[in-house]
Amino acid sequence: MPFAVWCTTCKPHETLIGQGVRFNAEKRKVGNYYSTPVYSFRMKHGACGGWIEIRTDPANTAYVVVEGGRKRDTGDAGGIGEIAVGEDRKAKEDAFARLEGKVEDKRRAETERTRIEDLQRRQNRDWEDPYERSRRLRRTFRVERKAREGAEAKAEALRDKMSLGIELVEETEEDSLRAGMVDFGRGDDTTQITRRRPLFDSRNGKRDVANTLADRKALFRSELTGNTRAAVDPFLNQDGSAWRPEVKRRKTASTKGVDAADDGPPAIKAAVEPDRPVAPPALVNYASDSD
Repeated sequence: MPFAVWCTTCKPHETLIGQGVRFNAEKRKVGNYYSTPVYSFRMKHGACGGWIEIRTDPANTAYVVVEGGRKRDTGDAGGIGEIAVGEDRKAKEDAFARLEGKVEDKRRAETERTRIEDLQRRQNRDWEDPYERSRRLRRTFRVERKAREGAEAKAEALRDKMSLGIELVEETEEDSLRAGMVDFGRGDDTTQITRRRPLFDSRNGKRDVANTLADRKALFRSELTGNTRAAVDPFLNQDGSAWRPEVKRRKTASTKGVDAADDGPPAIKAAVEPDRPVAPPALVNYASDSD
């Protein structure tokens, strides 16, 4: 069915046959519309046993139900009429408006004709010699085609070399600048470099000598500064500044008075006994295995 059809044969109520339902129809030619044939499709409705006939309508490019049914009305408003513009109606009624329209049309026609003639002259100039023009175009296309083929071959070789499965685009100026700013280091192994280096490598001798001389100068300057301070400052040359260990003697009864006098301050003791020698540190005598 080309559209939904109400079957008028069904009783007591009409049955709706939906659009797209298939039937075993009998097709036959029933006439012509000018040179276009008009066909009839006759089919039997299985629910009620009635016959439905539909024909083509070449004049309106549609289908028409002529027997056993009727097309379902969907409430379409039909064709939309033309909208009349007020200016067109006014132009038809006013003679001056019609005259102004004609003048505007003439001016537009003159402008368009000038443009068309200019394009025609340019076309005739460019194609005055078709063979020469075609030869120039082919030569230009040939150069561009060879350049494209070379770029494609280079990209294909690069893909095969790098085992890439992607499409490579053309190189741009920005890509060249970025690639030029990249600096790659050496890819040699550190172990291999160390093994190949001579045992007494003197490639950096100049730099080592310069550093050694600078260190020597700094050391000499430090020693000179220290010696100058020692010569100028008299307190740095006193021998009694260093601490020395002393021997603590056991007190006896006969030396109680002396020990009582020894309990005084160290400064007074040093003034009373200036010539007393300093006792050496105590030593421990260990027995020998041979004794």
